Amino acid sequence: MSASNEEIKKLEEVASQVRRDIVRMVHGVGNGHPGGALGCADYFVALYFHFMKHDPKNFTMDAKGEDLCFLSNGHISAVWYSTLARAGYFDIKELATHRKIDSRLQGHPTPHEGLEGIRMASGSLGQGLSNAVGAAQTKKLNQDSGVTYILMGDGEQQEGQVWEAAMYAAHHKVDNLIATIDYNGAQIDGPVDDVMGLLDLKAKYESFGWTVLSLKEGNDMGKIVETYEEANKLVGQRKPIMVLMEAEMGYPIDFMVGTHKWHGVAPNDEQKDSALAQLQETLGDY
Repeated sequence: MSASNEEIKKLEEVASQVRRDIVRMVHGVGNGHPGGALGCADYFVALYFHFMKHDPKNFTMDAKGEDLCFLSNGHISAVWYSTLARAGYFDIKELATHRKIDSRLQGHPTPHEGLEGIRMASGSLGQGLSNAVGAAQTKKLNQDSGVTYILMGDGEQQEGQVWEAAMYAAHHKVDNLIATIDYNGAQIDGPVDDVMGLLDLKAKYESFGWTVLSLKEGNDMGKIVETYEEANKLVGQRKPIMVLMEAEMGYPIDFMVGTHKWHGVAPNDEQKDSALAQLQETLGDY
């Protein structure tokens, strides 16, 4: 599953196009959540274009024999929609309908109208890990070798349901689960440490019985691939796996990084043009 330098470069090119999609999607409707979406583009591209066993052209809700991916912090839906479209789940032209009336691409993901690639409604923070644990445990009970991936926000760790699910997963040895926290240190009201500090997340999850990996460079595709290679080697060892991914909100747009202000603000025309000028068009805009 290791990746060559050429493969890493191709993943980076896809991620650049996904970021262009995000900027254009959010700008096009005048609202949305670009910050976290931009920061997590590398993660989603690595999963869908390198790690996951999945069949975009024959999508089913039960995903027998396939890997699963869930997004708990559903407000960053733009990055997931773009990745799914670029991976072949639906026509990339549909990205232009993001958050618009009667669109399947709602602000928060939902299986509404049979949207391919989406198996869980999300956006009510704190619920995603419970869903992912249940899906992963179902695969184990069905002797299905598929791995379940789940992305959460760091501010989301302030929700109590997360910790119930964390305790359950460890107790039941749900070891085909690779969870990730987008550990960017920012949430809608400001720095996470100011709103409600998380203290030592690694120690917390380890004390709950998880194996925890630290990904300090969450926007470095090579480091991402290396970390999730290690995570996949830990599957089947009787512990759920957590990756603390330190991605940067708004990456790599110069006026978006280093602040929580782009959590839920759409760029204006000038800002959109500036952002796109910093992102290479690699696969063609929708």
